[in-house]
Amino acid sequence: VQLQASGGGLVQAGGSLRLSCAASGPIFSINDMGWYRQAPGKQRDLVASITGGGGTNYAGSVKGRFTISRDNAKNTVYLQMNSLKPEDTDVYYCNADIKLSSVGIWRRYLGQGTLVTVSS
Repeated sequence: VQLQASGGGLVQAGGSLRLSCAASGPIFSINDMGWYRQAPGKQRDLVASITGGGGTNYAGSVKGRFTISRDNAKNTVYLQMNSLKPEDTDVYYCNADIKLSSVGIWRRYLGQGTLVTVSS
């Protein structure tokens, strides 16, 4: 199973970016999906998560600016980031809780990071 993240880049403060993360491989089912961010030397912090049923959770610092969504047919989670601030600069990682079979266990997979840089 692989999680491929994309969509990072350089944007000016106030701008927008949309991150995507597609899961591929022998996937039976995906439950929770989410986005984390981590600066060098710091802990990884939750940005947003979405359950299999579509319930969402956001870090307080991004509420009202970021929107997480998913396309279950494409095994893909998105993060729409609006009104970006310089403090949003970070490496963003996606994750997904995946089962490989009906009798398998849930396992959390982590994608590679994508760098978001917001200039002031």
